[in-house]
Amino acid sequence: MGAPELAAPSPAAQPDGKPGPEFGPWLEKASILIVDDEPGMRNFLVRTLGPRAKRVEEAADCEEATKLLDQHHFDVVILDNIMPGKSGVEWLTEQREIGFFSDAILMTAYADLDTAIKALRAGAVDFVLKPFRSNQILNAVARCLDRMRLRRENHVLRHELRATSDHVLLRDKLIGYSAQIQEIRETIARVAPLPTSILISGESGTGKEVTARSLHALSDRAEKPFVPINCAAIPSEMIEAELFGHLKGAFTGAQTARDGLFMHAQGGTLFLDEVGELSLATQSKLLRAIESRRIRPVGSEREAPVDLRFVFATNADLEAEVEAGRFRADLFYRINVMHIAMPPLRERGDDVLELASLFMSKLSKQLGVPQVAMDGAVRAGLTRYDWPGNVRELRNLVERTLILGRFPAEFRDEQAGAEGHADHDETLEEMERRHIMAMVHKTDGNRNEAARRLGISRKTIDRKFADWAD
Repeated sequence: MGAPELAAPSPAAQPDGKPGPEFGPWLEKASILIVDDEPGMRNFLVRTLGPRAKRVEEAADCEEATKLLDQHHFDVVILDNIMPGKSGVEWLTEQREIGFFSDAILMTAYADLDTAIKALRAGAVDFVLKPFRSNQILNAVARCLDRMRLRRENHVLRHELRATSDHVLLRDKLIGYSAQIQEIRETIARVAPLPTSILISGESGTGKEVTARSLHALSDRAEKPFVPINCAAIPSEMIEAELFGHLKGAFTGAQTARDGLFMHAQGGTLFLDEVGELSLATQSKLLRAIESRRIRPVGSEREAPVDLRFVFATNADLEAEVEAGRFRADLFYRINVMHIAMPPLRERGDDVLELASLFMSKLSKQLGVPQVAMDGAVRAGLTRYDWPGNVRELRNLVERTLILGRFPAEFRDEQAGAEGHADHDETLEEMERRHIMAMVHKTDGNRNEAARRLGISRKTIDRKFADWAD
């Protein structure tokens, strides 16, 4: 159990005086637990990691380390193997059985094969041989954090691929200039920086996930994961394990331990869509997780703290569900702190034309087919249609149109196309707005090119968009 060969180096300073991220950008956001019975080693590791990490705690023995794990979440545990009473590998094995949610780095002075095999079985992800230099432990921690980040990102991406949103072209922004959408944008801008839970309601296909992503993108958690979960798409018997994770052997088929989506969203935003579909038993566990910010994986004796922003969505009337006894009243009041109601597409006026133009431009490139012209007759047909499937139905219509090379007959209002609109005469201002927006979409949002083709200045287009946003 030799001492380190070098003292901790002075970390490179940034302009704000804080250590630079020379060992990766994730270290400065990490929480680390050091477990070693030697005060000198603990002091060395604290001086090495302390200036670079968000939080560093130390424990002199396994009992003290267990108490700290019960209280806080640590991204990495740096653990000595040879300690009085219990070895690091023995302690790690015990912790895995009751719920260990960190990556572990084992420090050892004896690099024998038996110890290595036991450590790997116990769940250690890296070894550092004593004596070691400060850069070695920093690199080991950086590798750990990088591996953890990639594991979580891969899990979230696989989850999203299994439940790909039909709004894939719209997932990062709200499209349209109707009064309802403008009001929602303003609400998002006000609440995004706050930790407040948000409930988004609206018919299927109105853009609830798009709104949730906008909230995340404008929050201080934008660099952390956004994890969308469709509660209706996960079998009821699996929902708890999917959300909270499980330990090895927790149920039939659980051959390995796995973090749940709550842990994969750590530090970011968890979006629970169709929350009204959860069973009453799961609602109870969700309420506890929201209130305590702690979760208990299936089969675990230990709770794990989570740091999350919660956004919920539903197409059901949750107040009616509460009255009917199908949704917990306490959970409803807990998630309904801030409510955003998404308007159906039929109430958004000319937004349907802007969305149709966007879908036409993007999907034609994806499919490798030419765009289909939207003349006055088609535009009138699109604005007159009721759109029971909302934005999702519009997207599917445009894709079908591109494949067939023409709009369906029911979307060609010939009389309205000849007269401008069946319901009203189009004003010069409305015609100008429609023409400018069509050109901007035709140029993929390039306002300079749109201005050139229209024979006007870029400032004119910017001014028009600003006026329409008011």
